[in-house]
Amino acid sequence: MRWEAGMGQMVMIPGGTFLQGSPHWMLDWLDQPGQTLPRIWFGDETPQVERTLRPYRISRYPVTVAEFAAFAATTGYRTDAERHGFSMIYDENGWREREGACWRAPGGPGTGNDGRLDHPVVHVSWRDAVAYAEWAGGRLPTEAEWEFAARGPDFRIWPWGDEWDPGNANTAELRAGPLSSLEQWRAWWASMCAKHGPVPQTTPVGAFSGHGDGYFGCGDMAGNVYEWTSTPSHLYAETTVCDPSVRMAVGHYRVIRGGSWMNFRYQTRCSERMHGDPTGWSSFAHGFRCARDE
Repeated sequence: MRWEAGMGQMVMIPGGTFLQGSPHWMLDWLDQPGQTLPRIWFGDETPQVERTLRPYRISRYPVTVAEFAAFAATTGYRTDAERHGFSMIYDENGWREREGACWRAPGGPGTGNDGRLDHPVVHVSWRDAVAYAEWAGGRLPTEAEWEFAARGPDFRIWPWGDEWDPGNANTAELRAGPLSSLEQWRAWWASMCAKHGPVPQTTPVGAFSGHGDGYFGCGDMAGNVYEWTSTPSHLYAETTVCDPSVRMAVGHYRVIRGGSWMNFRYQTRCSERMHGDPTGWSSFAHGFRCARDE
């Protein structure tokens, strides 16, 4: 492991062949009580597909506010959220565009980054993440690189293994305790908004390292912030049964991995996939990490 300017600690991943995605039994496992989303939501994780990767390096942690601030100060870069004048936040009524929300003001006007410089930067679009990675001399990881770095050559549910531990990752269950319904989650988030406003509940990168790290030692790969990858949205097989919204994203969106501080445990699994609009969309729960060829 070595430190590189702009990309922090870089973990050497030796490459190899693995089965990307979830085995079909995982969809049965996700039908358990307390998992609130329909089975079809996770269908795009299947079937597993064989991937072979060359050696590469990946940042041990997501890019922090301090690192992104150095990039912006050096280059004068303005994010899509800054140029558009808004970004997405989730308040007590759901997702909405918040005027003035950006990486400098993660909850909107009147909020800032005091005490957050070592937290993952948020409100970065896919284009913002690509711009930063190129400035730092790297790139975004592919979806396959991200998953392999998180779990290694063999299937794991979470980066550390198959047993859930709420103390291993920054998810909603870290603060709210065990969650088994959307109603419980909404009540928790409404109470957080009442106390603090709709500000991201990120934690310093590496706060869970050791017990929460993945197979190769990468941290924050479950929860904290969703992470952009370079990979266009696609299905592992044309026969995949999945949510219609995923098929609409194919060829247009980019794959997002890792889940975030606002998710249940099930959305922070190594093989969980999400998809985001790469043409300027950002939110207070999305960040990224860098990679580069070896």
